[in-house]
Amino acid sequence: MKQIVMAITGASGAPYARRLAECIVECDAHLHLIISPYGRQLLNDELGLRDVSVAGLIGRTASNATLYGYHDVGAKIASGSFLTDGMVICPCSSNSLAAVANGLGDNLIARAATVTLKEARRLIIVAREMPLSRIEIHNMLRLSEAGAILCPASPGFYLLPKSVADLVDFVVGKVLDLLGLPHTLHTRWEPDRPAAASPAVPRRGSE
Repeated sequence: MKQIVMAITGASGAPYARRLAECIVECDAHLHLIISPYGRQLLNDELGLRDVSVAGLIGRTASNATLYGYHDVGAKIASGSFLTDGMVICPCSSNSLAAVANGLGDNLIARAATVTLKEARRLIIVAREMPLSRIEIHNMLRLSEAGAILCPASPGFYLLPKSVADLVDFVVGKVLDLLGLPHTLHTRWEPDRPAAASPAVPRRGSE
């Protein structure tokens, strides 16, 4: 069973977090979940989630999921001797981005992320903030040079999404691919797929 660490921070994007957690659990990987205080507020604001637990997040109990305290820097996932198959921060706030880029470890999310990097394991950063300042761009470059993968929450439209859920699945499918986890989400490019008809854009003065 793969061991996947996932962190939820305070950047807007709770639907991405919930869907990703669901898919990791359904893949029969073990989900090691950390939620920051602002991440908890995010889940309440965007999903109406007051029960911030694994069952509350994915809608059912799961024996292959563990929730850790944000300040529990003594947890096993804070140690490089605990073998994992990667970590993803989804969504990743600019504050968490800066903390990891600068090697801080005063909470479990930052500590687990820096451990993931030092052990040369896959760290995926699902940044959602926009626009980006030079500070954030420098932090992203610093993380990329350290071995992290920047995977912004930028859904594509070439698969002709019909709903917000389709857009969420596009991003989540990309993350699952990067984690090496199987899925059946509709994210693959099909060159023979017929294109949707685009309505003609009227020229100015012709309305």
